[in-house]
Amino acid sequence: MFENQLIKEILEKYREIWAIGHAQALLEWDSETYMPREGLEERAVARAELSLLAQKLILKPEFVELVERASGVEALNDYERGVVRVLAREIRIMKAIPPRLLAELTKTTQEAMYAWRVAKESDDFSKFKPYLEKIVELTREKADCLGWKEHPYDALLDLYEEGLTTRDVDNVLEPLARDLKVILEKVVSEGRFPRKHPLEDVKYERSWMESVNSEVLRLLGYPLGDKARLDVSAHPFTIGIGLGDVRITTRYEGFDFKRSLLSTIHEFGHATYELQINPSLKFTPLATGVSLGVHEGQSRFWENIVGRSREFLEFIYPVLRRNLPFIEKYTPEDVYYYFNAVRPSLIRTEADEVTYNLHIVLRARLEKLMVKGEIKVSELPEQWNNLMEELLGVKPTRDSEGVLQDIHWSMGSIGYFPTYTLGNLVAAQMKYHMEKDLNLKEKIASGSFNELKEWQRVKIHSYGSTYPPKELLRRAFSEEYVPEYWLKYLREKYLSI
Repeated sequence: MFENQLIKEILEKYREIWAIGHAQALLEWDSETYMPREGLEERAVARAELSLLAQKLILKPEFVELVERASGVEALNDYERGVVRVLAREIRIMKAIPPRLLAELTKTTQEAMYAWRVAKESDDFSKFKPYLEKIVELTREKADCLGWKEHPYDALLDLYEEGLTTRDVDNVLEPLARDLKVILEKVVSEGRFPRKHPLEDVKYERSWMESVNSEVLRLLGYPLGDKARLDVSAHPFTIGIGLGDVRITTRYEGFDFKRSLLSTIHEFGHATYELQINPSLKFTPLATGVSLGVHEGQSRFWENIVGRSREFLEFIYPVLRRNLPFIEKYTPEDVYYYFNAVRPSLIRTEADEVTYNLHIVLRARLEKLMVKGEIKVSELPEQWNNLMEELLGVKPTRDSEGVLQDIHWSMGSIGYFPTYTLGNLVAAQMKYHMEKDLNLKEKIASGSFNELKEWQRVKIHSYGSTYPPKELLRRAFSEEYVPEYWLKYLREKYLSI
């Protein structure tokens, strides 16, 4: 796979950088799962120092010179060109961000994540406000350091989705918002799907759902104990520590069991991407998913296209009935409508398929205003509530249901949210292209999930970061991001047309 001697030398030197990333991933997982609260200060400093060390290594003159030399070599294969592209991009970003700014951002976000949890638990935005103000200030500085042409948001979007611009986001989100509001009105007026289901209020024992999640993951083929873990965190996430160590988390709220199960299936989708990268890419900068948008496409495919389907819910119904005593009162059809209730809601992570992307429109609009300095952090709660009412017709009465509901801004992840919508588009795109090769409903109904995963491995997963996102989609589907697939999926599933 890597034959050029110059590339081999680069990869040998890169292993030190990889090792720091490996350690950082483990520290991040621990911070979100098992770290005692009093460990925060030392963990923040340790991660800041490791970030600086990684920056020093990737910017070492001899390493930069090797990558620059390789960028001028024409006789490279696709994987070798991928290594050069990914590293040249990382070098450009690291050169642009001063060490002082990198350390300050790392330390501030570590402290802010704790402050966010406290603020959310106490429903008190003022406890998080000074940290977010600092993050926004540092993020604006980062955008200016990275450089941008039309909007400072461009520089931040590109960090999560290579090549994505504010213009791209506006061209996708704003027309999509208009179409989604029309679809939502029709779904509600037809009334075929419930606005609320009795199962949403039924309580469960944590041990019951732990059994459900473990059994469903095994049916899906998640290698628990061999290459993977399932743990618990405040906000479910996936982290690839290595190609042989991918960890996911879920949460247990004690009621509305679909929240825990769908979160688990969602993170399984992310993990499957990381686990199916070609093992030959191990220890290289290509050994991870290419972008958050493409990554989210994998998780949304499993959570929504598979996980909310009638076929899947009928397939796992025996698991539910065996572990959740209250399910015996409900038929598989009841469970299907429970998983697919449609109503405007306050919480993004609990949103149905029809309304979910409207939550992303809200966040993207606010992020653009924040990074342009056109809105103050102190104004965010009111602006959030007003936009929620405009887009979804509902208005938060508490900040924990509004501006404090997501962890992302505390992590400094401004520019991240639009990738969720890109993920929905990719998921539907994948569905329609997969159906050209497989009888998708039949495979889901029979539990033949390995065939679905193999299709994804061949088309998307195995390449890791070898190709930039848009090129990967062109190679897999002969097209880039196409919103029409998502709208077609919603109309076919939710409307009587």
